Amino acid sequence: MADEKSSANSLNWDDEQARDTFRHSAAHVLAAAVKRLFPQARLGIGPAIEDRFYYDFDIPGGFGPGDLDRIEAEMRRVVAEGHPFERTELTRQQALDLFESCGEPYKVELARELPDGVPITIYRSGDFVDLCAGPHLASTSAIKHFKLMSLAGAYWRGDERLPMLQRIYGTAFPTKEALDEYLFRIEEAKKRDHRVLGRQLGLFSLHDEGQGFPFWHNKGLILWRLLEGFWRDEHQRRGYLEVRTPVVLHEELWHRSGHWDHYRNNMYFTKIDDVLHAIKPMNCPGAMLLYKEDLHSYREFPLRVAELGLVHRHELSGVLHGLLRVRNFTQDDAHIFMTPDQVKDEIVGVMELFHDIYSAFGLKYHVELSTRPENSMGEDAQWELATSALESALIEKGAAYKLNPGDGAFYGPKIDYHLRDSLGRTWQCGTIQLDFQMPERFDLTYIGPDGQQHRPVMLHRTCYGAMERFIGLLIEEYAGAFPTWLAPVQVRVLPIADRHHASAGEVTERLRAAGYRPELDTRNEKIGFKIRGAEVDKIPYMIVIGDREAASGQLSVRRRGEGDLGGMSIEDFQRRLGDEVRSRAR
Repeated sequence: MADEKSSANSLNWDDEQARDTFRHSAAHVLAAAVKRLFPQARLGIGPAIEDRFYYDFDIPGGFGPGDLDRIEAEMRRVVAEGHPFERTELTRQQALDLFESCGEPYKVELARELPDGVPITIYRSGDFVDLCAGPHLASTSAIKHFKLMSLAGAYWRGDERLPMLQRIYGTAFPTKEALDEYLFRIEEAKKRDHRVLGRQLGLFSLHDEGQGFPFWHNKGLILWRLLEGFWRDEHQRRGYLEVRTPVVLHEELWHRSGHWDHYRNNMYFTKIDDVLHAIKPMNCPGAMLLYKEDLHSYREFPLRVAELGLVHRHELSGVLHGLLRVRNFTQDDAHIFMTPDQVKDEIVGVMELFHDIYSAFGLKYHVELSTRPENSMGEDAQWELATSALESALIEKGAAYKLNPGDGAFYGPKIDYHLRDSLGRTWQCGTIQLDFQMPERFDLTYIGPDGQQHRPVMLHRTCYGAMERFIGLLIEEYAGAFPTWLAPVQVRVLPIADRHHASAGEVTERLRAAGYRPELDTRNEKIGFKIRGAEVDKIPYMIVIGDREAASGQLSVRRRGEGDLGGMSIEDFQRRLGDEVRSRAR
């Protein structure tokens, strides 16, 4: 971990705390520059986040379009001046007096709320002072390679009832090469933005009339069904039983499940016959009711029950982001009921399923183990047992994992899968949650080998996480150029002139009859224009039909990104296409 004497050269950039120290110091440089240029700005907070940092400001009228360039230039002056970061401990009253005299109401609020017994520290760098726990670099002079990225609005403390602040995002790296590489990845990410590609490729659209509720177009729904079919095949092979439960359920159920006390602020409600009902934010309570429909024996276990269930969660408009953060989504959920001695094997089995599915898409991942949160329910012994079981499974599989203390679900600890895309970004998708609470609250039982009733253990898990998020991830991973088995349109047939339409139509129908997804382009355009259009639309294959092809029955085949593959018979082309689809070639 970086200490007070850290410099850019001595930092271990592989260490997360060292990176945070570097970027948090850059956030202070940003705030110092803003205060020089805009003395009326009031300071919020300025943490380091993954690959970046930000600082929030309360400034009358907000920042203008050219202000980021001015602020960045001023930051370079602060860096060149080489101010040391100086740490000072204060009493609470000294801190309150200091920030009241500076006219910094947000810092006063934070100082008042610091717990007793925790040292209150400030950091000075030149004429800038901030309430901060640190640590920081030795001097501003170490922060030479940085870039301000964007402006956004952010409610103070994330509460929409509190003032809207102006948030400036930036990034910083110890070398110019590392900064340039990151900025290149950001530009690549813009080209891969799933919101842009989704509209361009006709997959989905977003509308003000339903913020957070995506509209799926035909091609997007084809992609959805393909992913759904792959998911279903993999689960049927592993003995899962698929079910479906209602979207709207009585209020009482959510009291019983614990969601009323622990998750109510994220739920939508409606009245039916003057009785309050909830639109489900999770599928679990419905799965409990289905389980209770029958008597169960230990001989049935493990009982694996899967559901592609539509759920709704109330998200603030400021955090909505395309398909990655929405208000309704379909979870590829499953609930596994088992005896205590089956727990580790079932967790390992789920981990193997996740690996197989992610590998099919070429996705790499890392895992994180999250333990008991403050707002949890249940006994300490149950939580310790559940956490130990998850940890044992990770160790048995030889999986490296990061520990996230206090970040589990309110009913159990969990293993989260963070998928890494081709730009190095991570997305939390899969999760495995071990739960002793729901079986207790719903009085679930099974008959054991002794003929007595016992309480089952329950595993919640979702692999894609949400169909919407997973599709958004895949759009950006592949930059919209889906492998042939996933492409909504696999082949575009391109007649050169009107007289070739009949032959092109026959080829299209033969491919469709064989189970492929062709599209016929009969526009009155030159063939070069049609080929460029198919490339822009990221179609895997193009078939050009002219006089020679119409007369010979041979196809002139082009491959996306490769160009002309030459002539081949329709039978040979179908074999090539079929091989790619069956093998799910990437």
